[in-house]
Amino acid sequence: MFVSLRDLRHARGRFALVGTVVLLIAFLVTFLGTLTAGLARESTSAITDLPADYLAFSMPAPGDAPGFTASSIDEAQVKQWSSVPGVESAQPVGVTTTRATSPTTTAAVTAFGVLPGSALVPGADDSGVIPSGGVVLSAPAADALAVGEGDPVTLGGERLTVTRIVDADDSFAHTPAVWVGLDDWRRLGGRSAPGTATVIALSVHGLSAEAIADEDATIGTTTLPTSEARSAVSSFTAENMSLSIMLAFLIGISALVVGAFFTVWTISRSGDLAVLRALGASTAYLLRDSLGQAVVVLVAGIGVGSALSALAATALAGVVPVVVDAATVLVPALALLAVGLLGAVAAVVRVGRVDAHAALAAGR
Repeated sequence: MFVSLRDLRHARGRFALVGTVVLLIAFLVTFLGTLTAGLARESTSAITDLPADYLAFSMPAPGDAPGFTASSIDEAQVKQWSSVPGVESAQPVGVTTTRATSPTTTAAVTAFGVLPGSALVPGADDSGVIPSGGVVLSAPAADALAVGEGDPVTLGGERLTVTRIVDADDSFAHTPAVWVGLDDWRRLGGRSAPGTATVIALSVHGLSAEAIADEDATIGTTTLPTSEARSAVSSFTAENMSLSIMLAFLIGISALVVGAFFTVWTISRSGDLAVLRALGASTAYLLRDSLGQAVVVLVAGIGVGSALSALAATALAGVVPVVVDAATVLVPALALLAVGLLGAVAAVVRVGRVDAHAALAAGR
């Protein structure tokens, strides 16, 4: 990389300019990646954190995509799933987004109706049974309502008492989660039919996906792994798709910027390349030298941009929903490096076609 390093020192301004552009793109891509993951968690964490393997939905019409707003299961379906060999637990769960009112304020929350003593409530233990007329709040819900244990809360028109506040940040559709008994949930959700709920939380052992599909056909449900059930949250799919498209465009722009810069740079140094070719430099040497420049510019720009973005996201974690981890920082950085190198390869491949005699003659 002798020649490429000399070029970097000689044309510091040009390389600093393209490096700054790469840095800004890396900053945007990384921050958008942390924001995408943060919004996804804020929209679905109450579902993905459930201690269950699958969620079974029952939709109004066969073939409908599973959705929490339209799904409604009955007691017979719960009993049928409970009797399936390999199903260790089949618990009905109600899900309703509603308004909660405390003595001082009002906030939107999502109420999860569960069976008494259900392990689906975060931090549940033998003393964690939700009594009739009681409600368990997540920490964000308690903060939003400014209440503590023993305080009254009106949930969907039902007056309840806060029995416990759990140290969990579970949320659903960007609203904090609370947990109530199923009977209380049916009253606040306007569902008077006994046994009615939204989904069935299944814990299984040794039950294959094919067997689950067969049971779905018999029982009239659609069952998804808990990790995939977030697609049934109405706000998640459109939101996540929009942000993912933005990420893809930014990564594509990075490849175009790097490719355009090195295309122009390669053309401008054709005379230097011709001299090296006339002196006996091989095509492989010239390609390595040119790609070396691209690697230095990309690694420096992406590294600094990703680091600054991670620091900014960490500093803003209490203000905006972000997730800073290897998946949201390193994966976008590696993707940018890969597409940037592809753009650079497409640009510098013309190096191998440099004709020493023609280039030298054109430079006279």
